[in-house]
Amino acid sequence: MNVLLLGSGGREHAFAYKIAQSKMLTQLFVAPGNAGTLQCGTNVNISVTDFETIHRFVIDNQIKLVVVGPEDPLVSGIADYFLQTPALQHVPVVGPVKAGARLEGSKEYSKKFMIKYGIPTAAYQSFNASNLELGYKFLESLLPPYVLKADGLAAGKGVLILNDLSEAKQMLQQMIMDKKFGTASTTVVIEEFMHGIECSVFVLTDGISYKILPTAKDYKRIGDNDTGPNTGGMGAVSPVPFCDDAFMQKVTQQIIEPTFAGLKNEAINYCGFLFIGLMNDGGNPRVVEYNVRMGDPETEVVLPRIQNDLLEMLWAAGTKNLEKTDLQISPKTAVTVVMVSGGYPDAYQKNKPISGLDNVTESIVFHAGTTSSHDTVVTNGGRVLVITSMDNDIAGAAAKSYKTISMIDFENQYYRTDIGNDLVP
Repeated sequence: MNVLLLGSGGREHAFAYKIAQSKMLTQLFVAPGNAGTLQCGTNVNISVTDFETIHRFVIDNQIKLVVVGPEDPLVSGIADYFLQTPALQHVPVVGPVKAGARLEGSKEYSKKFMIKYGIPTAAYQSFNASNLELGYKFLESLLPPYVLKADGLAAGKGVLILNDLSEAKQMLQQMIMDKKFGTASTTVVIEEFMHGIECSVFVLTDGISYKILPTAKDYKRIGDNDTGPNTGGMGAVSPVPFCDDAFMQKVTQQIIEPTFAGLKNEAINYCGFLFIGLMNDGGNPRVVEYNVRMGDPETEVVLPRIQNDLLEMLWAAGTKNLEKTDLQISPKTAVTVVMVSGGYPDAYQKNKPISGLDNVTESIVFHAGTTSSHDTVVTNGGRVLVITSMDNDIAGAAAKSYKTISMIDFENQYYRTDIGNDLVP
């Protein structure tokens, strides 16, 4: 079958890498893609939110399945667009409808959803320009650190964790009144800080049944030992050692089951991925946030551990036959390290030639922010390459990834040197 994959990051290269191995695949198109997805299929210069152009492309190229990588088209309603367009209704979209995508598109909505359905999470209140003074008072009632979240999508940068009360008040004012994150922070959710260790649980559902995918832990801070500002992700590990059977049983019973029961109760037909960001608080899971797609760079450690034909699984989800799929997961550990442009997550330069990619043998190099220029792969983003390796344990997989990184070079490259260290006994 012909497949259209939407997106351009490391997550999409990981999807393309797995889909390209499928015996079901005739041709893979990636819109807009990057230099890495070019190795797996055909890149198409279409914006992920240009639904009219996507419509024409799907018809002209006999696309049988659409897989949505990033959140923007989901929150904008691409699944609804297909369902409501007669010429496209026969083409399954792996990605939830707009109502389901609100779980990520609105932090306020997702918190209300969790409270309504008894899903363990942090206490919170939300504020806007009309009740800013109450926001200051709420901050005063909390113990530091203070957690401020822009209600809408802010490209992964809308969450602030601050230790100083006066700074928290100042940032609340900047988010709401000065539009620090644009319209995304018109409303701001303030919640209690949750202590513990974060991890990510990923679920694929067809709206009827679901499969729990491998767990992962990502590393958001730019610097070693979790120092410096947050980024989109500097590395990831899968599986997470503390996500044992007892912990995952709690996750299933207290979070996954009530989440899907809540979606059904709200009459939301949810088909696609659900990413549940969790805090392990003394062995008890609490939800930090929902995302309505796979995470990045977690996808780059989760998908390589899935031994199934991924396209078969995606097709089963899109056609509501997921229950018939027997999920096979590799017992090996995957560790990914992200190579970024110097200056990231602040200002950085692009168009730096990348060398050494042909020397790699022990790892998978997923492209995140790259493009091709005159047959040369060059940098085209903050997060540039995502190096994934598999071994029997974290230390072995990490050693392979760092060995591979030593073979690759581009100007002002940077990476964390401690990915997975905190999980090694």
